[in-house]
Amino acid sequence: MSPPPAFAFAGASPYLALLGRLLLAVIFLLSGFSKLTGASGTIAYIESAGLPAPTLAYAVALVVELVGGLLLVVGFRTRLAALVLALFTVAAAFGFHSDFADQNQMIHFLKNIAITGGLLQVVGFGAGALSFDARLQRD
Repeated sequence: MSPPPAFAFAGASPYLALLGRLLLAVIFLLSGFSKLTGASGTIAYIESAGLPAPTLAYAVALVVELVGGLLLVVGFRTRLAALVLALFTVAAAFGFHSDFADQNQMIHFLKNIAITGGLLQVVGFGAGALSFDARLQRD
């Protein structure tokens, strides 16, 4: 009799958690670096969406994406970083992708909601064994 499927990945769990964190972080790091190199365009885009204080919103987005993405990569303060990124991602979905009559916007909205789901998994289950969080717990 073969073991249940849940046990089939038990040895891979630390690596899968790390891979999941890296895949989630990529979108935030790329977006943050894009904002860093295109500040005026990003601020104009935020302004065109009708959001208040576009320069402040730009600065907040830049910090959340770059710092949050890096924290996910290394697995430090991971639950908090994932929670902040989840809230940011939901806010971005409603702020920039809420024209549900436009199928492209609906897809982007749902993508943000799916990313939020992945981030909430990190909030719920932590960074995994291959992280600074796990190492700090062992010390």
